[in-house]
Amino acid sequence: MPETKDMTSSLPQEDMLAPDFTLATDSQGQFTLSEHSGQSVVLYFYPKDDTPGCTKEAIAFTEHAAEFEKHNAVIIGVSPDTALKHDKFKAKHELSVTLGADTEKKVCEAYGVWTEKNMYGKKYMGVERSTFLIDKNGKIAKIWRKVRVPGHVEKVLQEVKALSL
Repeated sequence: MPETKDMTSSLPQEDMLAPDFTLATDSQGQFTLSEHSGQSVVLYFYPKDDTPGCTKEAIAFTEHAAEFEKHNAVIIGVSPDTALKHDKFKAKHELSVTLGADTEKKVCEAYGVWTEKNMYGKKYMGVERSTFLIDKNGKIAKIWRKVRVPGHVEKVLQEVKALSL
């Protein structure tokens, strides 16, 4: 009988070194994970700019951005949208968080969040809303998968505070 490969073993796990990446961001910027050594990084993946859940999540991270900063943490939201689309999304909702454009879905795949989804019986590929808290040494401290937006940012902030003690 052929051996079946456990897909979860290839996914990033807590206490593993976070996969490094560089992405174009809004405002014609660029974000490289390894350049944030010495800081905590809140890396959150979301499906699409300007949809209800994604907008609420981005607004919540923006509302708490100063608190994250106070605890030496940077926030980056990542979706397959383009940097130009991110600019429009940020301007429309007055967002302050950095948004990374993973148009080729390479970072989503590296973190195991580009997955098969099912809506009304229709299967398609998309981003599973997930958050990774990466510590100042580049290790994954905490992972939240299949995130529900209400109260999520507050949970992430609690973990960031605990890391900064």
